[in-house]
Amino acid sequence: MNFRKKHRGALPGFQMTAMMDIVFLLLCFFIATSVYSQWELNINIALPSAKSGNPPERLPGEIVINIAKDGRVSINEQDLTLDVLQTRLERLAKNFPGQPVSLRVDGDTRYEDLIKVVDTCRLADIWNFSFATVQEKEKNGAADTATPR
Repeated sequence: MNFRKKHRGALPGFQMTAMMDIVFLLLCFFIATSVYSQWELNINIALPSAKSGNPPERLPGEIVINIAKDGRVSINEQDLTLDVLQTRLERLAKNFPGQPVSLRVDGDTRYEDLIKVVDTCRLADIWNFSFATVQEKEKNGAADTATPR
């Protein structure tokens, strides 16, 4: 009779290295996308300047509506009609009351086009909106700090 215990090999362990790599890559991805999604800056829009322009304090989840000089309205580089904009804003106001909205309007945009978008915001029950500006340059041209507001 053999009373010796059979030598068993080490039990397989749970390998954490591959999972940590995946979690790290996901973390990098979400950090990168959140940084780039914070500012939607349409390069074709020349914002008007203001003396009181301060560096922006963006609120989390703030929606940016761009209005081009020809009156086109866009969100996230997607052109929208006023009816589609109103539908989206109504859904937004229903789910998130007090949702902040920032209007980036080109300096050469007709006043009528701006009022149409403001009226659409009000009809959709969006009252917390602001206008983006850039800081006014000094007379001697030394300050070239165009900060979006």
